[in-house]
Amino acid sequence: MEILLQLVFSGIALGMIYAVIAFGYQLTFATSGTLNFGQGESLMLGALVGLSVVGNIHGGPYMNYWLMIPIVIVFGGLQGMFVEWIGVRPAIKIKSEFGWIMSTIALAIIFKNVAENIWGKDDLTFPSPLSAAPFQIFGANVQAMQIVVVVGALAIMLAVELFNRKSIYGKAVVATSNDRDAAGLMGINTSLVITFSYALSSATAAFAGVLVAPLTLTGATMGSALGLKAFAVAIIGGLTSGVGAIVGGLILGVAETLTGFYISTGYKEVPGLVLLLLVLAFKPAGLFGKAAIKKV
Repeated sequence: MEILLQLVFSGIALGMIYAVIAFGYQLTFATSGTLNFGQGESLMLGALVGLSVVGNIHGGPYMNYWLMIPIVIVFGGLQGMFVEWIGVRPAIKIKSEFGWIMSTIALAIIFKNVAENIWGKDDLTFPSPLSAAPFQIFGANVQAMQIVVVVGALAIMLAVELFNRKSIYGKAVVATSNDRDAAGLMGINTSLVITFSYALSSATAAFAGVLVAPLTLTGATMGSALGLKAFAVAIIGGLTSGVGAIVGGLILGVAETLTGFYISTGYKEVPGLVLLLLVLAFKPAGLFGKAAIKKV
């Protein structure tokens, strides 16, 4: 029973990372109907930039882990703005249906190659700000950093939701999400809102990167698998539901850890993909998503 609980706790921590990245997919889809398929690379760059700041890589300055987080969030925001300006905005202007897909994928490959040239191809160890010694919850061993991952992931998503509901700028984002054309007619700069949504999306992914990095190895290839699985989570939960991102992330994270231990690590991705296929077959809008109604 203790082993099962330990696996569940590990799955919850992993699932919350998936949820944060999936939440970023939802932010851009809501405002522009587009997705950043380099979201995983935003996480990877956030982790490596954070490592450079706290780990004295390449002669960089040493900084406390907690003070480093705002720097990484700002970096992620700037990176997201760059992706929107270079890869998404031109496609939206010419109303290209698939241009933004290839552009964001191309930028993801470029970011990965740049990371390999700067930080190398080898995986690096990210120093944990907390003790690695586990403590017990209901008899299961849990690391303090796993608790930080869950709390931090929930906090960043809650902060974004409160921003959207309470601030005037957030209400502009919500208005653009509901009806971009109507929002533009009301004087809202929808292009700026879309840029902001991409900045916010990449900033949350970069934050997720420095959350998960102390629990795993950090390297140029870490973002690809996480980004792809988070996209599956976004589809499972629904691209219009924040709750769906959390539930989908938890389902996938726990399913992976349980399958990897009780069956085989070679099959740990199978349950999540099977669930994705079932959702696409029976509820294409996602478990918590709402089907869009088009008037012709």
